[in-house]
Amino acid sequence: MEIAEIHIFKLDLPVKNGPYSMANAKVYSLDTTLVKIITKSGQIGWGETCPVGPTYAEAHAKGARAALEEMAPGLIGCSIEPKVIHAKMDSLLNGHNYAKAAIDIASHDALGKILGVSVSSLLGGALRKKVPSYYATGVGPTDEVLRVVREKILEGYPRIQIKVGGKPIESDIETIKKVWESIEGKDIRMAVDANRGWSTEEAIQVSRECSDVPFVMEQPCDTIEDLQQIKTQINHSLYMDENSTSLKVVRSVVDRGIVDGFGMKVTRIGGLEPMKIFRDICENSSLPHTCDDSWGGDIIAAACTHVASTVKENLLEGAWLAAPYIEGNYDKDNGIKIIQGHISVPEGSGLGVVIDETLFGSPIFSF
Repeated sequence: MEIAEIHIFKLDLPVKNGPYSMANAKVYSLDTTLVKIITKSGQIGWGETCPVGPTYAEAHAKGARAALEEMAPGLIGCSIEPKVIHAKMDSLLNGHNYAKAAIDIASHDALGKILGVSVSSLLGGALRKKVPSYYATGVGPTDEVLRVVREKILEGYPRIQIKVGGKPIESDIETIKKVWESIEGKDIRMAVDANRGWSTEEAIQVSRECSDVPFVMEQPCDTIEDLQQIKTQINHSLYMDENSTSLKVVRSVVDRGIVDGFGMKVTRIGGLEPMKIFRDICENSSLPHTCDDSWGGDIIAAACTHVASTVKENLLEGAWLAAPYIEGNYDKDNGIKIIQGHISVPEGSGLGVVIDETLFGSPIFSF
């Protein structure tokens, strides 16, 4: 089960009806990086990493490919067993979890195929056949956000996330209250995500002026210190997203009681092996969390769905996929789709998707 070849591809994913707006970024097209590993036995595994531009987090597409180019030669001949491959990657390059995640996902895919089991089985076993998803609106005028929310209610989403920030705080407050009027009584959970776009004062103001609206406040401010400052001054559950950059950081904020849950990205934490450890940390502390990613196609979508299927029901906030925002699938027959707000866990071994490699063109690097 050793790596014989590594091939790295680049693909643009245009955003439907773009741009997709967040507090600190407008996204028209995403640059995703795909990794194909081939073992000495000839088994293929696919991985992917797709940062949302260069300003959402400490990650960018060219950085992912540079990191992969740095590591790849040293990974030839390495076992694809998760702990072994991570130890090897860490010996070759410090940090850059989002790049290492692509190798991690590809290794899980190949290992599952070799053993004849699904990735969810490698992660401890699926607890359900369908995973709840959630829809994240972009930042925009209240009327437009309400239109999207009403549309997604009819599509069956059990959770709606409202993107805020980057505009007057009074406008955000109006949007939050209007959205709640639309979903109240419909058994739909609500999250408000500022993507680090609010000051501590604005976060406190929103929580106080919307004290009668039940929602999760996700990453309202820029730093962990900011979150710690507002924790005792807000009326809402506080989730951390962008600051959750490593297992060490996760353990620290959990031990210090700074957050009530997480919005977690598989590639941010370094892939499925560290995501499994993160899941167990949250389970031990009864902290809910998402299992999603910043963007990407069927490979990332399958990885997110598999790990989400292993999370206890009362702790799973859902899996966000980019599928509704982009055109097409890498697997034309069994691509990952959201139907009535839920995602079917892929069947078959590995990730459970059959990748049409012709979509990616020629590799930009091969080792």
